[in-house]
Amino acid sequence: MPLFDRKDKSRYATFTRRTLMLSGGMGGILAVLGGRFYQLQILKGTEYMVEAEDNRVSQRFIFPPRGRIFDRFGVELATNRRNYRVVIVAEQATQGVEAALDAVGKIIQIDPRQRERVLHEIAQNKKFAQVPIAENLTWDEFARINLHLPYLPGVQPDVGETRSYPYGPEMSHVLGYVASASEKDQQNDDDPLLTQPGFRVGKRGIEKQYDSQMRGQAGGSRVEVNAYGRVIRELSNIPGAPGKDVYLTLDCQLQRYAEERLGDESAACVVMDVASGDVLALVSTPGYDPNHFNVGITNTQWQDLLHNDHKPLTNKALSGAYPPGSTFKPAVALAAMENGLGDLQVHCSGSMSLGNHEFHCWAWKKGGHGGVDLNRAIAVSCDIFFYEAARRLGIDKIEAAARTLGLGAPTGIEMPGEVGGCIPSAAWKLARYGVPWQQGDSLSAGIGQGYVLATPMQLCLMAARIASGKMLTPRLVHQVGPILQPRVLPSALPFTDASLAAVRKGMTAVCQPGGTGFTWRIPEPGFEMAGKTGTAQVRVITKAERESGVKSDAQLPWNLRDNGLFVGFAPVDNPRYACACVVEHNAPPHPQVAATRDILLFAQQRDPAKLPTAYPLRAAGTDLIGEKS
Repeated sequence: MPLFDRKDKSRYATFTRRTLMLSGGMGGILAVLGGRFYQLQILKGTEYMVEAEDNRVSQRFIFPPRGRIFDRFGVELATNRRNYRVVIVAEQATQGVEAALDAVGKIIQIDPRQRERVLHEIAQNKKFAQVPIAENLTWDEFARINLHLPYLPGVQPDVGETRSYPYGPEMSHVLGYVASASEKDQQNDDDPLLTQPGFRVGKRGIEKQYDSQMRGQAGGSRVEVNAYGRVIRELSNIPGAPGKDVYLTLDCQLQRYAEERLGDESAACVVMDVASGDVLALVSTPGYDPNHFNVGITNTQWQDLLHNDHKPLTNKALSGAYPPGSTFKPAVALAAMENGLGDLQVHCSGSMSLGNHEFHCWAWKKGGHGGVDLNRAIAVSCDIFFYEAARRLGIDKIEAAARTLGLGAPTGIEMPGEVGGCIPSAAWKLARYGVPWQQGDSLSAGIGQGYVLATPMQLCLMAARIASGKMLTPRLVHQVGPILQPRVLPSALPFTDASLAAVRKGMTAVCQPGGTGFTWRIPEPGFEMAGKTGTAQVRVITKAERESGVKSDAQLPWNLRDNGLFVGFAPVDNPRYACACVVEHNAPPHPQVAATRDILLFAQQRDPAKLPTAYPLRAAGTDLIGEKS
């Protein structure tokens, strides 16, 4: 074969191999690209389309407006105001959450506790959830965030609503406050709103009791954003359904007056309409500012509340169980009247003996009170009379009368945290302590000491039932949303008219010449009050102290002084308002009597029962079952 033919064949073979190799390589590359295109466009096309849409569109959760709280005249007690805030979405923070917080911290102040909270909430929630960095910003702070927004990936400004309490401490124990939902809240409630960072739920008072009704239903918003996260336009907005408004029976002005009248005392006061059972004032002092919990209470503020010896976090009107002292005597007097002791006459020499124990008359004067009947015993608060009455009655008859008047069990008022107090019986002591009831126990119970405990709410209910002669039930909420709260007409008390009249007469004598409350009577004609003073020991006086002389309250530390109590109703001729007041560790000079006098006079002069109310459905439907509202 010629030389040139061999060279041509060699070139052709080389060209063919190169062509095949190149073609194979190109084919392989095209196959890989095709497979990748198939994977991206067909297999995962929908997934990537969703991700692309998520980069362009931001989904935002819209919290519903929380229902407001009003008093009986339509005064807003809890409302909502605009809240300028800044939030962060972890998955959009391309430079990391820590770097984003550092950047925001150069624009507005973020303390270490805020930073720690944000990191904790991000760790506990999904990466796409909005976590608040700071709330309740000023307009200048909010404007600075918006100005620097292109350099803050993952950070979003937001305008929402926050809870506002215009009356602060005055209404704190009635309204409570709202705060972020805890893990326990989320475990006990499957509402998805509770899992959203920054969403607040009721923690105390009416806010807690009616939280689910006032919470509402969430809405949503879709907004288009650019590469920097700045909002271009809103694509859709579905507003949430607002929560229901709650109307209380309280009179805001009476509540404020009672709170001002108690001042800085550690005290509680309840005022009730004896015709309906409506609670017109429910005060516990000192209070706290619920707005602090809403915007974020500082550790210093929390510690001050926690360690204050006047216990501002405790609702003393419902959760304070106190020995009622002599304010318990009307219950014993009713038991005596109902059990044939209405004509009981006792000679008071200042003390009486039972076994080897001597019982003293703490309303003692030199020589004692002398001859005392039931009417005078109530007026001058003679302990010896009630020791003897209790000894003859026995504890079980006293217990029956006291429970009928509303003592010894929660009243059922629409508030969390109410305690039942204690009205003892022979069976109760045996079950509780494993020892039988003694006669000496009955004597102590006869003057409202020993095992007897009652709350200011219960004492007010007792006074209201005595004044009205009806089995009243206290009520604090009149209406939730468009629904009136049902209330049954009260039945008559199972006491005779003569028994009730005798006790009312004795309570009227308390505020007349010679009575223990005469100094603090209401002198205005037509507004006179009836009542019962009370002083209750908070410590055991030892035998050595009695022998050496018991120190006066002024000589004792504040927390060892006697409690002062008063229950009353007015006007005497046609009772309309009942009131109970307890002042801790400040019995003399009887500030509780003076405060109750002023509060009952204010209530009568203002007369909330005759003022037009703002209940939306007051003129429609039925308030009392069987009686038009």
